[in-house]
Amino acid sequence: MASLNDISLRQLEYVVAVADTLGFRRAAEQCHVSQPALSAQIQQLEAVLGVKLFERDARRVLLTPAGTELVARARRVLTEAEDLLKAAARMGDPFAGPLHLGAIPTVAPYVLPEVVPALVKRYPKLKLRLREEKTALLMRDLDEGRLDAALLAVDAELGRTVEHEVIAEDPFVVAAPPGHPLERKKQVRLRDLDDEDVLLLEDGHCFRSQTLALCTRVGAREVDFRATSLTTLAQMVMASGSVTLLPQLAVSMENRQGQLVVRPFAPPGPGRTLALAWRPGHPREEALRAIAGTLRSVWPGLKAAAKR
Repeated sequence: MASLNDISLRQLEYVVAVADTLGFRRAAEQCHVSQPALSAQIQQLEAVLGVKLFERDARRVLLTPAGTELVARARRVLTEAEDLLKAAARMGDPFAGPLHLGAIPTVAPYVLPEVVPALVKRYPKLKLRLREEKTALLMRDLDEGRLDAALLAVDAELGRTVEHEVIAEDPFVVAAPPGHPLERKKQVRLRDLDDEDVLLLEDGHCFRSQTLALCTRVGAREVDFRATSLTTLAQMVMASGSVTLLPQLAVSMENRQGQLVVRPFAPPGPGRTLALAWRPGHPREEALRAIAGTLRSVWPGLKAAAKR
């Protein structure tokens, strides 16, 4: 039976890189080693484990069933090892070194340009590494240790437990083209959307799931078009004559030319709760809570939430 002395973290890193890229050459480039060296280390690990991790031929690389399970375990080992290093760094200065921060697409362009300079000023030794992804990918990368924290909507289906600090409440508004009947209203009620044609984002955005649920509840009809971004939604409102829902956070940018009719919902209207989230047990948890406090203090265009 193999022992821990027969396996190295470097071998596990190589295996995960091949699983991610499905190519030995690309994995070697990602790990900054030669392809023969990487291949030799993986073959050595397969020999120690007594199982084949990959099917490989001249055209492609595939994970074997055993490889799928063992790569998942390798990811967890690497995450724990990374957490060990971060815990050691925290004992020195938790606000120094790299911090990998993600944000969902309906938050990132409206917030990061304003809050990142404030974070850099407040924590000058912190080296921010920023990513913009949909919720499911952020949650995966949080769980697997590729991200330290993420800005997301906690109202969404997150799929697993996370620690978080609420940053702000972000109400939804209705955006319509000029001349639309909703223009005559100062506030919109959900029932006003009954029988309206509504533009929504494509699958995978948590904002789509939230707005689709509202539309289904009141009898609004989704238009046969799915936008990749809030910018596209705003532009298609003008082109199609339909209405859409936007988070208040995005209005100043997406309606900067005043081309849309924007109306708030009558209270209590729909909205989302934005938070900084991280996986339980993160070694820099206290630092992340402090960073969340800084985010609340500089959050753009919205009343930041009180600390919960």
